[in-house]
Amino acid sequence: MSKVSRILAIAAFAVATLTTAKPPLAQEQAQAGKQCDARDRVLTHLAKKYHEAPVAVGLTSGGGLIEVLSSGTGETWTIIVSNPDGVSCLVAAGEGWRKLDYDAHAGDPQA
Repeated sequence: MSKVSRILAIAAFAVATLTTAKPPLAQEQAQAGKQCDARDRVLTHLAKKYHEAPVAVGLTSGGGLIEVLSSGTGETWTIIVSNPDGVSCLVAAGEGWRKLDYDAHAGDPQA
């Protein structure tokens, strides 16, 4: 899938999800220009459309959950942030994800 096609698909997803009924927090985030929906809907959409699944997670200092999703081949990737209330927002998406091994003693990522 080309970069332009992926951007258009994400924009279409955002329009479709932002026009449905949501909790007040998601509505506020949508008005701020973020692409948000219930976490399970976001994960289901990314799994069906791009065959992406979580490959890395982390907690923010504010209690949010950061997730990196990638297709099995790494062809596509998406980063989402989920709030404790279950609302997830798309942060970034792209192509060419690859895992780096990190050697704490060497201090540099190893490709």
